[in-house]
Amino acid sequence: MRLRTYTIHLPEGALRGDGRALDGAAIVPDGFSPQAFAFSVLWFLFHRLWLAALFVFVLLAGLAVGGRMLGISPVAGIVISLLASLLIGLEASSLRRWSYARTGRPARDAVVAASRDEAEAKAVTRWLDPSAAPRTVVSASNRRVDDSVIGLFPASEGRR
Repeated sequence: MRLRTYTIHLPEGALRGDGRALDGAAIVPDGFSPQAFAFSVLWFLFHRLWLAALFVFVLLAGLAVGGRMLGISPVAGIVISLLASLLIGLEASSLRRWSYARTGRPARDAVVAASRDEAEAKAVTRWLDPSAAPRTVVSASNRRVDDSVIGLFPASEGRR
């Protein structure tokens, strides 16, 4: 049984315990997406991620045109396309989370489950339970950056 992390994206301003907020929820699995690897642009269009689909299309078209202009052999072109598709498969869930956060549905919770259905059940139970402690999902986009610390050991900076 393979466990996977899922992030729960709810509309900004949604209050814990409000069942109506779950209507606009999105559950995003973390990790490699074989569907995004195989269908790249179509996968993004299916998930209504228009900006990400445009970015991926431009990237893949740029690789194809650049390879033609540089005279790269067909085998090398296929390898480059497969590597680009591998990168897309690895980063698809991150692009999906970024798109949701950009459109006002940030990650509000994260659950570990064996399937999407189990993740949805855990998220709904946790969201509707008023006694559950709210969890904060920290992502790179909302992490506070402290410019006063330089180096790996900030505690020793003041003792020089």
